[in-house]
Parts: sequence; C-alpha cells; structure tokens
Amino acid sequence: MKRLLPGWRGLTQLFAVTVLPLTLLLLLIAFGGVNMHQQDMRALVGERDERAVRSAAAALDSELHHRVATISSMAVLSAEDLTFEEIFATTNDFVDDFNGGVAFFNSDGRLLANTNDDRFWGWVSQNAQSLSLASASNSEPVFSAPILDPDSKRSFVIISAYSTSRDVIVAGAFSPESLAMETLSVTYPTGSHVTIYLLDKSRRLLFVSGALSSESLPSDHPGVIEALRGESGTQYVQMSSAEHVIAYSPILTTGWALITEEEWEMVISPSLQLTQMAPLVIVPAFILALIALWFGAKQIVQPLQRLEAKAAALAWGDFDAIKESVGGISEVQHLQMELTGMSRKVQAAQEGLHDYIGAITSAQEEERLRLARELHDDTIQAVIALKQRLQIAQKSIKDQHGRQSLNELETLAEQTIENLRRLTRALRPIYLEDLGLVTALEMLARETSQNNHLVVEFQKIGEERRLAREVELSLYRIAQEALNNVVKHSKATRADLKIAFEISEIIVEVIDNGNGFIAPKSPTELAPSGHFGLLGVHERADLIGARLEIESVLGEGTRLRVRL
Repeated sequence: MKRLLPGWRGLTQLFAVTVLPLTLLLLLIAFGGVNMHQQDMRALVGERDERAVRSAAAALDSELHHRVATISSMAVLSAEDLTFEEIFATTNDFVDDFNGGVAFFNSDGRLLANTNDDRFWGWVSQNAQSLSLASASNSEPVFSAPILDPDSKRSFVIISAYSTSRDVIVAGAFSPESLAMETLSVTYPTGSHVTIYLLDKSRRLLFVSGALSSESLPSDHPGVIEALRGESGTQYVQMSSAEHVIAYSPILTTGWALITEEEWEMVISPSLQLTQMAPLVIVPAFILALIALWFGAKQIVQPLQRLEAKAAALAWGDFDAIKESVGGISEVQHLQMELTGMSRKVQAAQEGLHDYIGAITSAQEEERLRLARELHDDTIQAVIALKQRLQIAQKSIKDQHGRQSLNELETLAEQTIENLRRLTRALRPIYLEDLGLVTALEMLARETSQNNHLVVEFQKIGEERRLAREVELSLYRIAQEALNNVVKHSKATRADLKIAFEISEIIVEVIDNGNGFIAPKSPTELAPSGHFGLLGVHERADLIGARLEIESVLGEGTRLRVRL
C-alpha cells in the first residue's frame, strides 16, 4: 500500500502561504522605509553640518582678513609723518580687534611702541627672531604660530607687516580662542551639542568647545588631514557605541582647519526615534502568527495527518491502528472516537463477510482440485491413449502422406497433453503439497519465465519453515495472481519473486519494471477501478491475517508486498 501524506495542509497551509508572507512583507516594508528615511536623514544632517562649518570657516576667514587689513593700514600710516601714538589714536577702533595689543618694532626686533601689556611685547621683542615676524624680504602680512603668554598663560597669534618707507614692523596680537568664541557663537550658540575644534597648520588646538571636547586631538582624527589639504566635507564615524557626524572645512587665509563633531543620536529628535521604533509593533504580530502556526501544526494538522494515516490503515483492514490516540484538540479526539466506534461495526460486519468469502474460496479450491483430478485421471489419460493409438496406426499405414498426417496428429496430442498438465498444475500445485511453499514458488517463477517473454528471478531469504496448508496455498495464489498481472498488464521485461522468512513475519514480494499504475488508496477503490485481480489478492491476504501493500510509480514499475 502506498500512502503519501502531504507536508502542509489546511490551517498550516493558510498560515504558511498567507499570514507569514504578509507579516514578513509588512516587516520588510516597515523596516525598509525606516532605514531609507534614516539614510535620507543622515544625508540631510551631513549637508547641514557641512554648510554650517563652511559658513563658520568663512566668518573666521572674514575676521582674519579684517585684522590683516588693519595691520596693513597701520603699516601704510607709518609711512607718513605721524608718531606711533598718533597712529594708535587714528586706528583706535581697529586696534580693538587685537586683544593682545599692537606694537611697532624696528627691523632688528627692538620694541619701539606698543599698547596693552608691556611685558608681553617685551617678551616678543626678545624672541622676535624665533617668531618669524614680517621682514624687508617679505612685505606681505605674516601670521605667526600660536604664542603662549608667559604671564597670562593665554595663547596669541601675531599678524605682522613690514613698512619699507619707515623700516618698521607693525604687529598685532589676538587670541584665537576669543576670536573663535565671538565668531562661532552665531552659528553654534551656547548650549549646542556640537563640539568645535580649531587647529593650525601644525595640528595644534587653537580652540575647542563642546561636550566631546578634549585637551588634544589625534593626528588621525577624521577630517583633520582633509581640512588641512583645503577640502570640505562630512564623514560618519563609528566611535565606541555611537556614530558621530564629523564636518570639516579649511580657513584659507591661515591654512587652519575647522572641525565640528556631534553624535548622530543627538541629532535625531524623540519623535523620529519613536517613528523608528514603530515597526516593532509588527513583531508581536509576527510572533503571534508563529505561535498560531505552531499550535495549528501541533494540535490540529499533525493529529489530523496521523488520523488520516490510521484511517487509511483502517481501510486496508488494520482495525487496531485507529485505537491509538493521535492527540490534538478535543474536536480531533472526538472524531477519532467516532471512527473507532465505526471501525468496530465495520470489523463485526467484515468478520461475517470473511466467513462467507472463506467458504467461497474453499469451495473454489475444492472445485479446482476436482477439475484437476478429472483432467489428470480422465482427460489426460484419454489423450495419452489417443496418442498411443496414433503411434500404432502409423506402423500399419504405408502411404507417406497418411504417415505425415498421423505424425501431425501425434504432435498435436503431445501439445494437448502438455497444456493439460500445465493447467492441472495451475489448478492443483502439486509441488506445494509435496515439497512446500518455497519450491512451489520457485517452480512458479521458472514456468512463468519459460512460457512468457519475461525474466522472473526467484529469491529466498532466511530459513524456510512450513506453514499451515491454507496459509501456504493463499500465499502461492497471491504470487500466482501477481505474476499473471505482470504478464498481462505491465509490459515488463523483468520481475522478481521474493520470500523472506524473518523472526516475526513472513514477507512475499513481487516486483516488476513495467509501466506502473495509480495505486488505489483503499480496497474500496479496487473494484470501481477494474482491479478485480488485486481485489482477490486482498481478500486472500485478509483471510490469513496478512497485510497487503502496493507501491507503484507510472513508468517505473510496481511492488506488491504481503506481510504475514
């Protein structure tokens, strides 16, 4: 019997084909949409930070240009017949941009006049050579490296210009920290979560402000090299457990670099974070769908599949299979109880039918035996006597033509005798009575192979043991009918007849390589589909308590197995 149970049926198929794909699709769309939205937000924040840092760098550049213009104007004024005090008074408004003061030096670096702190400018005069101030060889304004005032411990940058007409150097000192605080407060107001770094060409920090600020900045910090090369842009860098957005821009006048840094999480508003978490609402639905799928498969579909298998076994006469519980929900268990009750009624009816079929089968075998005896004792003997008389008549006839006719009649008589003997053996398997089931099956395979265009191989497995006469006869008739079906219907070129004597059972198999057919799922389908020979095989197997199994694949062959 061939039973194929589908893997997915009913409720499981509903969940697997509809609910789960739709839930997964919703999750994919939701998280995909949030991810795309986040990528767009990242791009917008990057563009915003880049524009902001460029604007701040341009503002710083403008302030530096303004200071350069002030020093250049003072250098021009020094060419006129004005004292240094008059020059200071004339440019008093501009001098305010230099919180470190303004001073005049001669070409040797000696201090000539100054404003603000005398000690600071005295220290500058002493170190004029190392500070690389403007000189006669370079008339363009010069920016010094950051200078630390020994007294105030503040950092200053000096802008100097050389006046050729008066041979003096005009220098103005300003604090880059103060400049950055005043200029950048417009773009980055107090309390902003943006961290700002201002570096000179030597990568020294001139100004730092913000929550992420530190006393030093690594030389390989993102954006430093790019800004010092004169580039502007944005980078997203994963640092520790958070992603940072870093924007950078150069200050072209001095070659400095302005870098801003902020955490990506600080950019996202609470509403956006809530939006990102919204798709997680679908996750419980997905989990519930999985739980429902598991429950449906475990408590409904699998018990129904087991019940289907047991019902199929019941259809083939296995009345004990339906009694074993299949579990599942109460409705499935109630259905099994109903089937169990029905099976008891069917079993009672079938037992009565078995007695009737057994009587018919016994009568059929007795009639076969009677016919075989009559054919052997009467008909065959009469044909043998006819053959002997033909042989005698041949001796008395001298005509050649008459001899030939008698010879043909003798040959026909021999063929008739052989056909009658084969018919007798089919009606009454004498090998079965005298030598046992194995020898009878072996002779059956040999005769079937000899009389048909079919190679039949016989195989015995295990140690032979004799069975009851009725059992051996039923197994022989089942094998005989199976081989007849192979010869008549399968168009096979080879068949195997096997009998296996195992400890707990005896198995008889007939296997062919023919066309195959669609095997019936239950014995009730045998008669409507025209398989009357198989119906007889099933009835014989049922009478001796054996189980019939049929496996067949179109184009590949058939396997008929009887388990006793």
